[in-house]
Formats: sequence, structure tokens, C-alpha cells
Amino acid sequence: MNIKIFEVGPFMENTYLLIKEGKAILIDPGFYNETEYQAFKKTLTDFNAELSAIVLTHSHVDHVLGLQRVLKDFEINVYLNTQDLFLWENFGSQATMFGLNQVGFSFTPEALPVDGDFELSGFSFECLYTPGHSPDHTSLYFKEEEFVIAGDALFRESIGRTDLYQGDFEILSASIKDKLYSLPDNTTVYSGHGPSTTIGHEKTHNPFVKA
Repeated sequence: MNIKIFEVGPFMENTYLLIKEGKAILIDPGFYNETEYQAFKKTLTDFNAELSAIVLTHSHVDHVLGLQRVLKDFEINVYLNTQDLFLWENFGSQATMFGLNQVGFSFTPEALPVDGDFELSGFSFECLYTPGHSPDHTSLYFKEEEFVIAGDALFRESIGRTDLYQGDFEILSASIKDKLYSLPDNTTVYSGHGPSTTIGHEKTHNPFVKA
């Protein structure tokens, strides 16, 4: 599997493109301008890959900023934990809060499992429900490839903020300890912002949530 990372938008968000055997899935499209979007499209072309789906770890504005641009070119499904759709349904208001001119979404995403295995266009991963940063937050664990896309739950020596809608430090701490720190120590953590890390490193060095 090829993993391509695009650091995009005013929030320096990490958008991930996973490519395998001519298929691709896009995770958290935060593209802010056409230059960022075209870099993603060029990567698809370079790998001769077909984009099959979009998966969201959560629907904070920085993680979905480029979603509508992608859907102009690709008729594909969008997957999200749908237990709490407040952030999704209020995307336009979220954008306005940060001075961004964006309209809201006119459709409901497909539901990811709350917890459990999921297969999508040849990509197999486990959905780990990890709320605390947001109520719809899901981390995506690729066991065979030994990595997890942790969105904004866990960063290198940091964690997601808990002062937004339905944010809660105790809930986030429990999510990290129960769902992420239970993964093998050598698991690579790809976060929504900043550099990658490993589960083992965070269990020892994260100052906010210790194992």
C-alpha cells in the first residue's frame, strides 16, 4: 500500500490518500485551494489509480474543507460515524466561525461501523470509535500494514483539543487508553496534524495521556 500525505489548508491538516492495486481511498480531504486539490489529482494520475471512496475520521471543518471540491469530480460515497451529525449538519456555520466562505452539505454520509471491521474497495481496516475531541470521531486501524489513522484524537506527544462541541478530556483520555494504546507498540500513528509517531512512543512520552 502507498500512503500519500498532503498537508493542506489554513489549519495545516493532514489529508491521506491510500493507494493499493489501482484503487484509492481519500481520508479527510482538507484541500483549501485549487493548487492543493490538483496536487492530489496528479498523484492519482501518477499512480494510475481510481478513487473509490472518501472516509472521514470526523467532520470538523478542517477535515472536510475540500470535500465538496472532490465530489464535483468524483461520484463516490462518503463514510463517517453518523451517531452524532451535528458537526456535519452545521458545516457552514463551522466555516463561518473561522472566516471561511463555505455552504453546508446537502446529503447524509454513509455510516461507518461504530466499532468493528470494515472493507471498502479492497481496503480492510478496523473502525475504532474514539470520541472526546468530537462526538463523531473514528480512528482507522490497518492491522496488516501496522498503522492507524488517528485523526485528531492522538498527535505526537499531544492530543486533540477538547474545548469544542462535545469535547471532553476524560472521554478522549479513555478513548486513547482503551482503543489506541491497546494497539501494538510498533503501530505507526498518522495524525490529523503534525508528524507521525508510534503507539509505543506515545505511551511513554505523551504528557497528556500516559499508558
